[in-house]
This record gives sequence, C-alpha cells and structure tokens, in this order.
Amino acid sequence: MSQVDRRHQILEVSLTAFSARGYHNTSMNDIAESMSLTKPVLYQYFDSKRSLYLELLRHVGAQLVGEVTSAVSGTSDPREQTERGMVAYFTWVHNNREAFALLFESSARVDEEFADIVSEFEDAAARAIAPFIAVDASEDNLYTFAIGLVGMAEAVSRQVIHHGRAFQPEELGRAVAGLAWAGLRSLGQSRSDQPR
Repeated sequence: MSQVDRRHQILEVSLTAFSARGYHNTSMNDIAESMSLTKPVLYQYFDSKRSLYLELLRHVGAQLVGEVTSAVSGTSDPREQTERGMVAYFTWVHNNREAFALLFESSARVDEEFADIVSEFEDAAARAIAPFIAVDASEDNLYTFAIGLVGMAEAVSRQVIHHGRAFQPEELGRAVAGLAWAGLRSLGQSRSDQPR
C-alpha cells in the first residue's frame, strides 16, 4: 500500500473510531489495533492523536465544501444554485453521518483548537458560496447571508441526525432551499433578471 493510500486508510478508520467514542475516549492504540498496525507505524504518519484529529476535521470539512461548491457552480441560475447547494449539503450529510457528527457533534465543539477548525470550515463554506448569492449587496453582507445559509443547513442537519430522522436529501434540500430562496429574494433586487 502506498503512503498516500495508507494515510487515507488511517483517516477513514480514525473517523469511525472518533465518531463512535469521541476524541478523549479513543487512543492511537485503538486506531492502530483496528488496522492491525503497530502504534509506531501509525506515528510515522501522524505524530500525535491531536494532529490526526485536526487533519481529519480539515479533511471532512474540505469534502463538504467541495461537494457544495461543485454543485452550485454547475449552473448560473440563482434559484437553482440555492437548491443545488442545499441538496448537495444534505446528500453529503446523508452519506457521511459519521463525518458530520465529527464536525458538529463531537469534541470539535468543546476543545478551543478543534472549534477553531470548525469555524475555519464554516468560514470557507460561506466564502465559497457568497459569490453565488445573486443579491445586490455589499461583500460583507453577502458573506453574512452566506453564513446564514451555512448555519441553516447545519442546524437542520443536526436536528434530523440527533433525532434519528430518516430523510431524503433531495426532498429536504429542496424544502430548505425554498425557505432560503424566499429570504434571499426579499433582501432586494436579484442580480438575475429572471423573475421567480
């Protein structure tokens, strides 16, 4: 196995371990044993449990931002961008519940350093989608609106995950996008001339 593949495998295994038991209740030895590795081999890739956890947070955050950005950039229609972004978000959550829990329902919310990584992810997500918000507003306000959209998707996802609700990503994404779009349209004249 190449070093890149092994590193990816470690991230995947540690995601399951940290999601199930939390940061403080998971040891490097637990992760090494679940991979049939020795702890010294694991330390060749990550010099501490903390560095492994931080990289994992960055890894799953980048995956989510990438999915949403890719979906939104596939069209120039503002309403469709809103819908595609929400559907992509909820599809990622549906397919990556462990990763979502790691970002938003774990030690990442308690530990200051981990919370900073989550804040970086939220900021990156907002900065990625702000240019697609078709409302005549200042850059600061577009960023604020984008933070609101990210927060809306996160809060809804946390609620359905916490209550173990089964959900269809497309259906939920469209419903939340409808709410978001109604709010965006009420902020002022869209840069798009297409009435909706």
